[in-house]
Amino acid sequence: MEIWINPRCSKCRTALSTLDEAGVQYTVRRYLEDPPSAAELTGVLERLGLEPWDVARLDEDAAKELDLRSWGRTEADRARWVEAMSAHPQLIQRPIITADDGYTVIGRTPDALDDVISH
Repeated sequence: MEIWINPRCSKCRTALSTLDEAGVQYTVRRYLEDPPSAAELTGVLERLGLEPWDVARLDEDAAKELDLRSWGRTEADRARWVEAMSAHPQLIQRPIITADDGYTVIGRTPDALDDVISH
């Protein structure tokens, strides 16, 4: 299992504690220091069944500077969003947890954490 975290994020810390309590083995990726490539991010989005704008943190300074709220949200816009999020990983919602079999969740809720642990 791999978890993308920002150590300053309370949801990430909660996810780590929950995984520890469940006895799950995992690898931590500090995605702000080791940003995902556009291809990696595209793969995660496919596994989540979401679009990049669905997991974008629109209140981040980088989002405001890029004016992400005004960007289109169509298939033609997808690559632009993915590239921006790869270049500015703080725009990516967190934590993202991928199980060994590829099952992926955004671990912000207890239910999402339970899903990935039991999967």
